[in-house]
Amino acid sequence: MTHSLNIAVLGAGSWGTALAALMARHGHAVTLWGRDAAIAAAIDQQHENTRYLPGVALPDTLRATTDLAAALHGAYLVLVVVPSHAFTETLHLLAPLRPAAAGVAWATKGFEPGSGRFLHEVAEDILGPSVPLAVVTGPSFAKEVAEGLPTALTVHGDPDFAQRVAEVLHGPAFRAYTGDDMVGAELGGAMKNVLAVATGAADGMQLGLNARAGIITRGLNEMLRLSAAIGAKPETVMGLAGLGDLVLTCTGDLSRNRRLGLALGRGQSLQDAVREIGQVVESVQTADEVMRLADRHGIDLPISSAVRSLLHGDLSPAAALQQLLAREQKPEYPETLFRD
Repeated sequence: MTHSLNIAVLGAGSWGTALAALMARHGHAVTLWGRDAAIAAAIDQQHENTRYLPGVALPDTLRATTDLAAALHGAYLVLVVVPSHAFTETLHLLAPLRPAAAGVAWATKGFEPGSGRFLHEVAEDILGPSVPLAVVTGPSFAKEVAEGLPTALTVHGDPDFAQRVAEVLHGPAFRAYTGDDMVGAELGGAMKNVLAVATGAADGMQLGLNARAGIITRGLNEMLRLSAAIGAKPETVMGLAGLGDLVLTCTGDLSRNRRLGLALGRGQSLQDAVREIGQVVESVQTADEVMRLADRHGIDLPISSAVRSLLHGDLSPAAALQQLLAREQKPEYPETLFRD
């Protein structure tokens, strides 16, 4: 698209700011909404998110505000980029102010805390069945996107709307693909955070690169088995939303969830590790929701289960490792996984 479109981005953290900057660089009129007046003022006047993306220059055209109604006024599309625990509240605030023609996409990963619902279920419940929806997901560190480094993402949802969202994101250094498997895309985006804790803990314990590769691959196996049980497409899990995001989050030290695992593997307490990271670490809640979903479908997820026990303080990293290594020998994949 060559003509400028009005876009509202809700959530002025690192990821919301990065995506807002990306679309502003593509020539769109982007307004970024956040609750923190100091952050909004810094973005609007100094063209820098001094808290979440310090030192990264933002486009002069990017506007920021704490006024939600002003941010949404005349929006062509709305992109929600808040932590999963704030998703429901943000959609309730958005619903009465949403322009009639604007679809809603989100780049939030995780489940609704407590209920364990997928975020598209929450969105459908709050916004109604007629509003076009899409999820933006895949292997992407905010800092790299904000700096203009090459990135590939995928947008899953209502096909026409997913295409609209992909078009405003797609650019010289940013490839945006599309799909229609919201369940698979959301599962991949949530589960990779849990598995990143496992690889981080293994690296923190200095277990070696073989162990890291084994955990990533067997973690992918867990994602495939759970996705099959809930009716997602295996190619979604094997694509950017699953494997791509899993590899990035498990190996890149910009990942908060990996850094949490590293700290735990080195013997730090959960509280100290989360305090040091200083931002929301999605895996702490997501591990509970993943295991609740697995239990509901009778799926055995040993790595995810070990991470949940680790995050609850029920197992030390060493005990969790011993529990995984003590499991009986078995075929790598169940025969039924890729069959109808």
